[in-house]
Amino acid sequence: MTGFSILLLAALAGQEPAEFQIVKVLGGFLSADGPLWHPEGYLLATDPPAGKVRRLKPGVLPELALSVPAAGMAFDHRKRLILCDPVNRRVLRWDGKGQPEVLASQFEGRKLNSPNDAAARGNLIFFTDPAFGSANDARELGFYGVYRLTEKGELTALAKWDKRPNGIALSPNGRILYVAASDERAIRAYDLDRSGMVSNERLVVTGVRGAPNGIAVDEEGKLYVACEGVAIYTPEGRLVRFIEMGDQPTNVAFGDGDFKTIYVTCRTAVYRIRVDARGAGAPE
Repeated sequence: MTGFSILLLAALAGQEPAEFQIVKVLGGFLSADGPLWHPEGYLLATDPPAGKVRRLKPGVLPELALSVPAAGMAFDHRKRLILCDPVNRRVLRWDGKGQPEVLASQFEGRKLNSPNDAAARGNLIFFTDPAFGSANDARELGFYGVYRLTEKGELTALAKWDKRPNGIALSPNGRILYVAASDERAIRAYDLDRSGMVSNERLVVTGVRGAPNGIAVDEEGKLYVACEGVAIYTPEGRLVRFIEMGDQPTNVAFGDGDFKTIYVTCRTAVYRIRVDARGAGAPE
């Protein structure tokens, strides 16, 4: 792998500036996405236009993990990989062997729009289904969805939007579902009950710089939002930091052994940034 670093100052309101080091992990992507830290100690990153999921291990040349045009990913409760395939309009599951299994491709007899990002809690999977670019012209559903998928394959539309959802994440205790509302430049939240049904829809962040994309959450409940840079918000929606990037971010995830690094996928490359917080859901 090749790498370079850029020093950057980002200020906390009323506090001394904090220094971030942005390190380029790997370039050459058509449009990087994903990303997801594997419990075995490496990063997975997708490249939907190239139809590839890459495995990035420290000190090792990048490897092809899977040939699928995936965007966002998550691990289920059995550490199987959940992939959103926006090109073929489906949600997949892969146990690391053979070909992925199709979990969902239709809702009420019509094709999904273009699954984009996923999050998991226990045996439940949550995913967004927007439609960007040409996918919007081909959609069969009359709405953009936020879905819940059970282990038995039951698919429920938790929300039917007239604007497009994008990134999705859970609070540290799994009781709040966050969804990026790209067209609104906002983050919406829902309360989740034990069965994964939602209530109390609300706006928690407005006025995001650029269209919000992927979301990560730390142990304190702060939101890390890929937009024009990486915006960091308190659980109440107050902006506390903004990390400028030299590339357009698409998604963000925590990783490394201590889970105190954020990996940021951008249009052409993957970057890593050490932060002063630990990501929620760190591997045991």
